[in-house]
Amino acid sequence: MIKSLPPLFFLLNLFSFLLYGFDKYSARNDRWRISEKALLLSAVIGIFGAILGSRFFHHKTRKPLFRILLPLILIVETALAVCLYLHYTGRM
Repeated sequence: MIKSLPPLFFLLNLFSFLLYGFDKYSARNDRWRISEKALLLSAVIGIFGAILGSRFFHHKTRKPLFRILLPLILIVETALAVCLYLHYTGRM
């Protein structure tokens, strides 16, 4: 199970990154857009991809909601990962 986590982690972050890129492309070409709720949900499952996609595509970087929530999601998920690591390695 543990061996399958890094590829899954990579794929979820890649999905999030590509979602931000697709929405930026859609915004520039007056096409159907992805909702902000969906972009934020993708950030929850792939925060690194969302942050990289936001910066790389310069997408949603001026929106206060994204400026606040993306770093907040990163902090919460990092804290959760550290707590889980400490718990399961018996150091907590």
